[in-house]
Amino acid sequence: MNKTIGIFLFLIFGLGFFSVAQEQKPNIILILADDLGYADLSLTGSNQIQTPNIDAIAKSGVQFTQGYVSAPVCSPSRAGLLTGRNQVTFGYDNNLAENQKGFDPAFAGLPVDQKTMADRLKEAGYVTGLVGKWHLGSQEQFHPLNRGFDEFWGYLGGGHHYFKSEPEGKGYLTPLISNYKKPQAITYLTDDKGDECVDFIRRHSDEPFFLYASFNAPHAPLQATEEDLALFAHIQDPDRRTYLAMVHRLDQNVGKILNALESEGLEENTIVVFLSDNGGPVDSNASLNAPYNGQKGILLEGGLRVPFMIKWPAKIPANSRFDQAISSLDLMPTFLEAAGINFETEKLDGKNLMPYVLGEKSEAPHPSLTWRFTISAGILEDNWKLIRLPDRLPLLFDLSRDPSELNNLANEYPEITQELLKKLGDWDLALPHPVFLEGAEWKARQRDLYDKTYLLTQPINN
Repeated sequence: MNKTIGIFLFLIFGLGFFSVAQEQKPNIILILADDLGYADLSLTGSNQIQTPNIDAIAKSGVQFTQGYVSAPVCSPSRAGLLTGRNQVTFGYDNNLAENQKGFDPAFAGLPVDQKTMADRLKEAGYVTGLVGKWHLGSQEQFHPLNRGFDEFWGYLGGGHHYFKSEPEGKGYLTPLISNYKKPQAITYLTDDKGDECVDFIRRHSDEPFFLYASFNAPHAPLQATEEDLALFAHIQDPDRRTYLAMVHRLDQNVGKILNALESEGLEENTIVVFLSDNGGPVDSNASLNAPYNGQKGILLEGGLRVPFMIKWPAKIPANSRFDQAISSLDLMPTFLEAAGINFETEKLDGKNLMPYVLGEKSEAPHPSLTWRFTISAGILEDNWKLIRLPDRLPLLFDLSRDPSELNNLANEYPEITQELLKKLGDWDLALPHPVFLEGAEWKARQRDLYDKTYLLTQPINN
């Protein structure tokens, strides 16, 4: 009799414990590279560098072959990423820079009425941390600690020197700041960020956490360690050599994060995402976006399509691949759904990706995607992509036949051109005014990037 009761109680409490374990909220780690070229991972075809740790995220989960960001430059792309809303719908149309005449600097940042994924996850009991670059406003109302993050170690601007800071430094030499420790002296910034990420994971291993690992590699300035430069001594172009060394060190620190999850027993139920904030600026950091045309700052594929991968071993089968168009805006609803947070009443522009990745939904996640950035606007519908510029007729490409966007078909398909222009125009006219602007000198620079010739194939190994 006692034995029977014991078995009965074991079944009740044992199954109850199993059910709770199954429903445990996943940890979430969002790893963001800065200005990484699409072609500069071994996963995406590089023959000049091996990136086994970044590649491992895709091999353990899903690689999105047509993953886009919502803007081709840092700050607006990050604004969309962290809110799940296309940032131009709340006036974030430009890169964050010096305040321009006629604009109120109190609005030079991520609008305070926009909730971030850190806000929402914190409300649901997550401990939230940001390590690295912010670039969404430097005034107090925009500070990460006022935007949902419990912990912050990093800097508020758009970039930083990799080897040093100065007590009264400005720009890339600004001192690192933190609310939970006195920041250590910089050794090599990518390594220091990796160490802080590992420390965050270990300190919070017994509670659900969200870690935004915001690296600035391989963003300028081009600075690498002598040890890493030696690995690429055969690369003749000194800028390319330094860039590859920086990407190598980024990969090593992604490896630190993955190893920390494994050593803490957290790998199975942790969502890890890796992507870049925009395409590589090939004219300034020697990156490569092949086979995609264009670069950071413009709406050709090289400015918007980025390496994009997610792993969640408890849910996503290894070596998965998803070939339909998705967006960085999709991460917000994906995270909220995974954490059990209701977001039906929120005006998010992204979609929860899990039903598509797991084959529960077969239709395309997005009937269309739209972009606007300063002088240009674009729309992708099915395989047709249209870009509108101020000084020429529209550009129309069929990405299914021309992924490198070399053949403008606007004159051959006037009906499609007109239809997409109308849809893009209707969307554009409904958008609010920008809440701040970058300097007007950037307009001509961005236009001129459309006229440059870009390398569309992998170089030989030197």
